[in-house]
Amino acid sequence: MGEGQLDVAEEDLSSLNTLDAELESAIESGDESAFRTALHALLDNVRKVGRPLAADSLEPSELILPPADAHIDEVRSMLGDEGLIPD
Repeated sequence: MGEGQLDVAEEDLSSLNTLDAELESAIESGDESAFRTALHALLDNVRKVGRPLAADSLEPSELILPPADAHIDEVRSMLGDEGLIPD
């Protein structure tokens, strides 16, 4: 996201995984509009549920999300076996 680190509670991962699945589906279909909508929904939700860490904090990151203006091919290359948000 390029916005610093956020701590996301374990209980919020389920809703993020749902949005991640929608993003994966849009990428697989090649639907740019659906991709853009799904990416923004995922990023918005992470911002909503995530707790910002201090700027000087260097916590290990379990997941790295693309910026809002990322290209569909860029995000496709970031997807692992479990999408962007591991189960």
